[in-house]
Amino acid sequence: MASASDFAMTIPAELESSLRLKTVHHFVTQRPWLDLYGINVRPVAPFGSVSRKPYVDTALIHRCLPDELLFEVFARMSPYDLGKASCVCRKWKYTIRNPVFWRNACLKAWQLSGVVENYKILQSRYEGSWRKMWLLRPRIRIDGFYVSRNTYIRAGVAEWKITNPVHIVCYYRYMRFFPSGRFIYKNSSQKIKDVAKIMNFRAAKADCVFTGHYTLSEEKVEAAVLYPGLRPTVLRIRLRLRGTTAGANNRMDLLSLVTSGMNDNEVNGHHEDILGVVEGWQDDETHNPDVPAVSHKRGLTPFVFVPFEEVETSVLNLPVEKMDYYVPG
Repeated sequence: MASASDFAMTIPAELESSLRLKTVHHFVTQRPWLDLYGINVRPVAPFGSVSRKPYVDTALIHRCLPDELLFEVFARMSPYDLGKASCVCRKWKYTIRNPVFWRNACLKAWQLSGVVENYKILQSRYEGSWRKMWLLRPRIRIDGFYVSRNTYIRAGVAEWKITNPVHIVCYYRYMRFFPSGRFIYKNSSQKIKDVAKIMNFRAAKADCVFTGHYTLSEEKVEAAVLYPGLRPTVLRIRLRLRGTTAGANNRMDLLSLVTSGMNDNEVNGHHEDILGVVEGWQDDETHNPDVPAVSHKRGLTPFVFVPFEEVETSVLNLPVEKMDYYVPG
């Protein structure tokens, strides 16, 4: 009786390798379009087609607005607006990647460090990328306010012997920074939408808006503001800058808050550089015996950044009846 091996066909070696290759093609899917990932390829009509013409951008704004004018428009936008504009289309995205936009933004944000120092930091830490430096290097934002919302409970007057009422008191600390090394400080119970109108250097004395100086070293912020009067008092603030996302820089932790007295000679001689006077002081140091040094332990809620365009709609405007406590995150 014949076995199965007697009827087996002999397959040539060339045909066997071809069949094996064809079997592999069934398991490995070829995707040549993946090689074009990240390459901007313009659509081209088929070869020999009547409609084969030079490529024309279908977007009306790109046909009416030359690239030179588009560049000038982007050059006048803030870095945060540039980030939003880069999401419009692919052309805008690659145009906004131009390092000229980010170089100007970085030199303005860290102008206190100087141009030479900024270039050294750029090459040593951020591989020569201005955009990477903008996203990763800690910086103080100047397009809004830093707000600290604080609450505490105060005992009320007992009108009846049965009840003992309490009140939730809410107050804010406002700080607005400028790239020149100056900042504006205000401590008030007013909402941010009301305070935003007077947070400038033209504010009247009745508005209780005070100016000070600050320095930024990595993520640490040192600031000082002078309260003038019969007993001049300096407010020393130490902050730590951080962000909820990369490049946000929208939070500042309040590390210490110290008030100390100053003598008349220090106030009159160094009024324009109050931070230089108190630099190196200890927390318990005061130069006026009538004003002791006090290190405040309450009201140290972290600062939250609020852009100018969100002043009216910020949740920090809610009264204590609707938001008794706010978690900055």
